[in-house]
Amino acid sequence: MKSPAKAGRFAERIVEGRDDGGSPERVVIWIERRAGAVWAVGRQVNPQHRETEAPREDDYVWQGHELEDCLEAANDTLEDDAVVSEDDGGASKIRPFRRAELLGPLERFFFGRS
Repeated sequence: MKSPAKAGRFAERIVEGRDDGGSPERVVIWIERRAGAVWAVGRQVNPQHRETEAPREDDYVWQGHELEDCLEAANDTLEDDAVVSEDDGGASKIRPFRRAELLGPLERFFFGRS
């Protein structure tokens, strides 16, 4: 498998669970900054089984310019997968995406600050 394409990703969460057949399943949800000042929320199921972890266009669940809308879309997606995981017996708590965790990478992107 090729190395994952994570350029532009500002935050990522992984939800471990089971698929409909009871096999282990990993869902990756992320927030990235795309060209044209566009925020995007992506979701991949079992990316480790793909030839490459680079996202396809149909992996994106939301794109837009407003950070607050991005956070809402990302957290709604995350919550949906976390609830399913919990219903299937998953016990891990997954922290929501927060504005503060995106501001650091955004400042580095624009100003080169750490």
